[in-house]
This record gives sequence, structure tokens and C-alpha cells, in this order.
Amino acid sequence: MMLVDEFPDRTITVRGKTYLYFGGTSYLGLATHKGFQQLIIEGLTQWGTSFGSSRNANVKLSVYATAETLLTKWIKAEDVVTVSSGALAGKLVLDYLSKSNPVFYHYPKTHPAIVAKNSLLLFEANQLHPRLLDHKIEDIVISADAVLASEMFSTSFDFLNEIPKHKTITLLVDESHSIGILGESGRGIFTEINTNRAINTIVVASMGKALGVSGGFIGGEKTVINSIKNEATFISSSGANPCYLQAFIRGQHIYKSQLNLLKANISYLFSQLNERISSSQNENYPVLYFKNEDIYQNLLEQKIVITSFLYPTYNVPMNRIVITANHTEADLKILANALNNLI
Repeated sequence: MMLVDEFPDRTITVRGKTYLYFGGTSYLGLATHKGFQQLIIEGLTQWGTSFGSSRNANVKLSVYATAETLLTKWIKAEDVVTVSSGALAGKLVLDYLSKSNPVFYHYPKTHPAIVAKNSLLLFEANQLHPRLLDHKIEDIVISADAVLASEMFSTSFDFLNEIPKHKTITLLVDESHSIGILGESGRGIFTEINTNRAINTIVVASMGKALGVSGGFIGGEKTVINSIKNEATFISSSGANPCYLQAFIRGQHIYKSQLNLLKANISYLFSQLNERISSSQNENYPVLYFKNEDIYQNLLEQKIVITSFLYPTYNVPMNRIVITANHTEADLKILANALNNLI
């Protein structure tokens, strides 16, 4: 464990030693971006440090409607509602869907926040769960991450075409590791999912990763969003912090410029990696994965720190190398040289 006393940006200092840092989820580098921080300070001045009131109370803050309208247009959903975290977004959707008593399934290694307690694994022995292929008419919910925590490519939803039409499908997708960085203008993959077999697609996401603000959101059909707004858990919960939502609204130009920097950094890194490494990774995604369990220690000895920990849905430590918009070409050159010599 490394205990640090400041936000780990492109470098971290531990016991007086400085390391290059390629971890975390601040893909766009907004946590330490001075201009973005100033927007949050301005939001604090206008909206206070927090607003611990129900969204359904008689006094409502205009910033919520503004942020949700922007998100709705951005991800191209019918409607969006913001909540205090991505985890709460998942819980709210699962609670809402559970009322109709569907059969829940989840894609392997899906984030626990969108996996129902009684959920069945979508695949068995690399084949669709046999219950999905039987003759019983039933409603089903399939949960999946847009990009799995240990993957570099978007999840393929082609398997939906294999499920017979007498199964009515609702698709629940977590965009936490794709929103802000994948899709046109970073809007994620929601609009790219082929939903011909799903009568309803719901997206949830944490805003605390690439978007750099605390909170989460739920997107989908207007009737679904309105129903969730009437859920007891939603009514009794505080909303997302309004000062952060204002920063999201006013920081659109920063998101655009930081995404351009991130793309340039990914491109530069891949230009420096040997073919054996580059061919096994995704040159359009800011994360590299390696199954070599020794890579963390080997890089650490070269004063490079990556993310390495035992994820809840994995049996071995997850070694995750993250590129952000804040890394310099010199940082990336050092990383590439280290990886080329190891792999």
C-alpha cells in the first residue's frame, strides 16, 4: 500500500521519493486542472458546499434541470436524472426493475453496482445460459459494463441476437469507464448499441471518473426516468452536489480540450510501444492491461506506479496502466521504454 498526502496526478510522492503515476480513473486529468477547479470554486460560491435536500422538495435548484438537459442531449437519451453517485444510480435502477419480477442476468465481471442479488451469469461454458434459450415466455434484464474494468474494448452486444424473441429484454449498461472518453465528443457508447432486441435500454454512470465531478446519472426512456424519480430511495436521498454540476455545465470547453490532449497522448504512447505490445492493446482507449502478475513490482522498481489491486469480480490482482490528459510525452516515453524492455 502507498499512502499519499495529495491527489495522485501524473506523479506521486511517497516517503520523499517521486514516482510517475499511471493509475486511477481521472482520464481527462480534471481533478487537478486549474481552470476546472476554478469552476468548482465558483459553484461553491453560488450553491454552497452541499444541498442536503430531497429533489422532490418544494424548493428546487435550477442547476439540476440545466445539467440533466445537457446530459440528455449529449448522450442522446430521451431523459436523464442525476443522483449522488454511480453506485446509487445502479441501485435505483435495480430496485425499479425488480418490481416487475424479471429474471436478471449479468455479463461476466460486470460491476457489482448493477448486478441484482439473484442475477444469473449470462454465459455458462462460453455459451448463453440455457434458460435464455428455452421456450418460456418471460421478461429478462441483462446488466453489462460498456467497458469492463479489466478490458480495453467496448462490450459486444451481438449476443442479444441469439436470444429468442419470446424473451422480452431490458438492457442495463454501466458507462462509468466510457463516458467522457469514448464515442463522438466523449458521449459514450449508448447510441452505438444495437438495441433491436432490447425493448428498453437504460444507462447508468459515475461522473467521478473522466468527468471529474462527484455524482452519477441514469439515462433512458422518459417513462422510466419519471418512475425512478418516484422511487422511495430517490425521494429520500439528497441530489448530486450542485456546485459540481455547475462545473460540468460550464466546463464543456475544458472537456473538449482535455479529450483532445488525451487522444494525442494515447497516440504518442502507441507510437513508442513495440508491436508485440501495441497489437494486444486498444489504441483508442487510455488503459493498458497485462496478465503478467510481476509487472507491478517490475515497474515500481523503475519508479513507475500503476493500479494494482484485487477487484471484487476477479480472482487475481488487476494490473491497470492508465494514461491521462495530463501526462507529458517525456512521461509516456519512460513508460514505453520500460514496457518494451519487460514485454
